[in-house]
Amino acid sequence: MNGPLDPSAAGLCASCRQQQVVPTTRGSSFSLCRRSREDERYPRYPRLPVVRCPGYERRGEEDVA
Repeated sequence: MNGPLDPSAAGLCASCRQQQVVPTTRGSSFSLCRRSREDERYPRYPRLPVVRCPGYERRGEEDVA
């Protein structure tokens, strides 16, 4: 993926509370699934766009920093 992560290209990940955007020193960014830390069924860096995910949790107002 080149350049910053486009939220529309991330699919469900863009609004999931488990997503962490990881920037690189070269200007790119990747979508990390934090659920992968505890459950090996979830890929660390899923192929985007994600259109279906059993672990999806909508990000709420309290999750926005």
